[in-house]
Amino acid sequence: MKLGIVGLPNVGKSTLFNSLTKAGAESANYPFCTIDPNVGVVAVPDERLKLLADLYNSEKITPAVIEFVDIAGLVKGASKGEGLGNQFLSNIREVDAIVHVVRCFEDPNVIHVDGSVDPIRDIETINLELIFSDLEILERRISKVGRAALNDKALAKELALLKEMKAHLEEGKLAKSFVPEDEEMIPFLASLNLLTYKPVIFAANVGEDDLAADGASNPYVAEVRKFAAENGCEVFVICAQIEQEIAELDEDEKKMFLEDLGLKESGLEKLIAASYSLLGLLSYLTAGEKETRAWTITKGMKAPQAAGKIHSDFERGFIRAEVVNYRDLLDCGSYTAAKEKGLVRLEGKEYVVRDGDVILFRFNV
Repeated sequence: MKLGIVGLPNVGKSTLFNSLTKAGAESANYPFCTIDPNVGVVAVPDERLKLLADLYNSEKITPAVIEFVDIAGLVKGASKGEGLGNQFLSNIREVDAIVHVVRCFEDPNVIHVDGSVDPIRDIETINLELIFSDLEILERRISKVGRAALNDKALAKELALLKEMKAHLEEGKLAKSFVPEDEEMIPFLASLNLLTYKPVIFAANVGEDDLAADGASNPYVAEVRKFAAENGCEVFVICAQIEQEIAELDEDEKKMFLEDLGLKESGLEKLIAASYSLLGLLSYLTAGEKETRAWTITKGMKAPQAAGKIHSDFERGFIRAEVVNYRDLLDCGSYTAAKEKGLVRLEGKEYVVRDGDVILFRFNV
């Protein structure tokens, strides 16, 4: 999974990236300090892995990972070359979802490019730049398909849809709110890789005082939540400054620090939960002496396709899956004991994999 972190300058974007990845991207109180995208790979926290690894005496643990791309700050007019222009846009096109950091705190020491804190204005500023960029993509595509569509019914259908989408964006609407009459054209829309078609998670960046209550009394957070609900987006509340402090601690210190703040989970854990929810993801597990590992798949995926995440041969030669819930396995104390109790199931090609399944695939190529 690849997530792009975007936001106006000085909203806490690079501070958040630094804390999530400990990659040390430069962070300063002025626009454009992050000129090249910074990339960091983060392990998905999953306590199930250590428990299973202890059970199997595994040599190593391999968690699922998320790749974060920190993209240079936007300003009004970026799509026309203002600020860093279109430089950042190509970087966002490659991500699965956009994490949009929105400033929801007042601090006279941290300047705002527009002079005041207004999260909805900030969201709309960035959305407008993304729309302008998408319109350029559509115009080029329409120009390319135009002539060929005269003698090709399939291309003519694509052209009509491209023009409908263009009109939709010109009204200031996001691509993801466009619903084609023909559902079969949805994969074509997804293939256009439009920025405003991507799922969005809003990171409402608050001051420390608002963090424990999850921003409940913060009017800016309320505005962001309302906007997100109306546009099918996820929201999580974070204090980027606190996350940066947490990032310097070891696991035991981190746990104590969170407890002192009245928090159950870190910002990274909130973000991962929001990402998995928005993108419809889950993790199944494999365990053995050599390795205990988490594999990320989409909800609804069947056993052969899940096996293909490990290796294409597993999918091609799939015979069956031996499945046990991780909790049942731990409670029994061993795979053999779980099998004796009838908790290990043999599943075929139509089995839909569930979160927390521990699976042993049988295949023959």
